[in-house]
Amino acid sequence: MAQQKTEKIRQQELRQPDAFQKVGADARDWLMQRQKFLAIGAGVLVLGAVGFAIGSEVSKRGEETASMQLGQALTVLDRPVTGVDPADPTSTETPFPTVAARDEEVVKQLSGFRKEHPGTRAATTAALPQAKAEFRLGKYDDALASLGAFLQGSPENDALRASALEGQGYAYEAKGDYANAITSFEQMEKADSGEYLVGMGQYHKARMLILQGKKDEAAQVLSKIPTDHPNSAAARQATERMAVLAAEGVKIPTPAPPPAATTETDAG
Repeated sequence: MAQQKTEKIRQQELRQPDAFQKVGADARDWLMQRQKFLAIGAGVLVLGAVGFAIGSEVSKRGEETASMQLGQALTVLDRPVTGVDPADPTSTETPFPTVAARDEEVVKQLSGFRKEHPGTRAATTAALPQAKAEFRLGKYDDALASLGAFLQGSPENDALRASALEGQGYAYEAKGDYANAITSFEQMEKADSGEYLVGMGQYHKARMLILQGKKDEAAQVLSKIPTDHPNSAAARQATERMAVLAAEGVKIPTPAPPPAATTETDAG
């Protein structure tokens, strides 16, 4: 029974959005925001209404050119794969024969783009979709290198850092390096993950502990997630994992109750 539950959870997790699923869209969102900023800043510069500092920053042609060329490089993600994506009768581009063929082209386009625009924010952002493609191709060391470049070049408050750290953990996991995977997932939990990934750093850490045979320690981690992150995907998956561990005879700690709501009392 426990084995059946474990397999059910594994299949559910395979259907979950992976660490990189939103990367292409997030990169495009960043690009659109950047181009909007550039356009606004250019207008301000022409009008002479505000801020030489803003106008000076916006006028850096290297960043502007890089952001526009990143948009062109990312169009490879829109090309369909035969038998996977629905056919577009209006498209003039030949579909990729396989997902792997598309991933190879993504790596080629984005690695070339990053070499042409080193040090730009666009090049840093491009490392994420490149890492996704490398991971899917089984090139885990290459994926780790790309993710490392993103993490080194992005600010601590970058909204994509949590996704990059999750991807880093996945890559270490795929290599069987569970200790480094735990380190990545712990860093992920500390990053600003937003609603999409909240609590998932703890959940992934527990998964690695289970793979290491440390099921009691994993149960401790899992038991805190529903309280720390109620009504989240991580809480739901943690509850399912705890049910499997309990079926295997692992003692599940009683979760601490949520903090009581404070109420003001009338001193009079």
